[in-house]
Amino acid sequence: MRRHDYKLDHSKLPLYAALQDHIDSRVIPFDVPGHKRGRGNDYLRDFLGKSVMAADVNSMKPLDFICNPISVIKEAEDLMADAYGADEAFFIVNGTSQAVQSMVMSAVSEGDTIIMPRNVHKSAINALILSGAIPHYIYPHIEEDYGMVTGLSLKDVERAVKEAPHAKAIFIINPTYYGVVSELEAIIELTHKHDMHVIVDEAHGAHFPFHDDFPCSAIALGADMVASSLHKTGGSLTQSSVLLLNNGRILRNHVKTIINLTQTTSASYILMTSLDLTRKYLVDEGKDKFDKVIALAESAREKINRIDGLTAFDQDSFSKKGCYGFDKTKLGINVTGIGLTGLNVYEILRDDYNIQIEMGDAHNILAILSIGDSDKEVNQLVSALYAISNNYRKDKLELDFKHFSATGVKLSPRQAFYSEKERLDLSCSVGRISGEFVMIYPPGIPILAPGEHITKEIVDYIQLLKKENGTLSGLEDTNGDYIYCIKED
Repeated sequence: MRRHDYKLDHSKLPLYAALQDHIDSRVIPFDVPGHKRGRGNDYLRDFLGKSVMAADVNSMKPLDFICNPISVIKEAEDLMADAYGADEAFFIVNGTSQAVQSMVMSAVSEGDTIIMPRNVHKSAINALILSGAIPHYIYPHIEEDYGMVTGLSLKDVERAVKEAPHAKAIFIINPTYYGVVSELEAIIELTHKHDMHVIVDEAHGAHFPFHDDFPCSAIALGADMVASSLHKTGGSLTQSSVLLLNNGRILRNHVKTIINLTQTTSASYILMTSLDLTRKYLVDEGKDKFDKVIALAESAREKINRIDGLTAFDQDSFSKKGCYGFDKTKLGINVTGIGLTGLNVYEILRDDYNIQIEMGDAHNILAILSIGDSDKEVNQLVSALYAISNNYRKDKLELDFKHFSATGVKLSPRQAFYSEKERLDLSCSVGRISGEFVMIYPPGIPILAPGEHITKEIVDYIQLLKKENGTLSGLEDTNGDYIYCIKED
């Protein structure tokens, strides 16, 4: 059963049909791209194939224009909006990072305050640098047993609203990387009463509207704008996402203008067509496909929990304070019981078992299951974890790192980004203000953001990540030995 009734005819594929007609018409190309349907680059044509090269075309009247769509792209976007129950949808080809940035910049301007959880993706803080908005951070609940941040409660947000009653917007993550959902419906109701825009990073919840066993999508609960990463969990091509708009609180033309500030004028028709095709596939096949994904995940979770020292999360794994819903397709596993960090297990799976999982952190690993997974592959993952537990086991690992503790924002991200900086040895940076991002990717959640106070706990955590061969990003010094701090007078 669907969460909402579709109003449009989802048998249609307007953008795909127009692109296919263009390919079939054999138009003589004296425009870009320069490979001329693949004839000018044998190496690339042999790698990607003739059909992909033929579909790599430039904007033209029969194919519409991404900057101001009025025909087939607009029709495809309207169908996407209908599939999600939104008023408007915008195709995004620069990844969900661009959707998040457009969402933030549409909701707040220079000097405005925005409430957001501290475990936001780098793209949200980058949007603060671009817009000049000021964050009021909520430090989310930490599950001590798993060393993991979870979601926001209504009480968390009530406190933030009292502290920042002038805030123009709130930014919410739905779900977190590990599949945890906040008390979203009550938060939306509260913040709308305070006339705040509600914008939601639903990068890992693009599949929510297509099965009733998933948490409710943010659009269904009344959010004003939602960034949805169809390529992550819906099946479209990497970099293809959508920005959804609802309620009329933020004007469509304003959002479109903001998107055009940073989106390419040469949008890939391959990426956009993948969104058109994926929308129809999810409407037609999503319920049955996600039935199988949920069954795979539940079976894997049950088997992994029989392996001594490993814990595969479900909703009951978390305290009520931080978890108000859970995405069953996220297979998060705590590995400290076998004496290893998630970073260790991530590398062992890749190097010894040819298995690529989504990420590992100090305490956990994450495997994302989707419509493309099979019983055989999931069983291979379970078997590999069983072997790792037997062959690599050490004494239980005790870690106590509060890497999302309240460090304090000393400067806005924009101020810090443009301030004069000096390079310091990481070990000598405690007490200073960071001039750089420090993060491990994935997931791309900053351990430090520009303008934040550097604490000993954060330095210790970064040192642990380095010791465990975690790949740090954001720092100019890729080894993580030095950090640029705001220069003191």
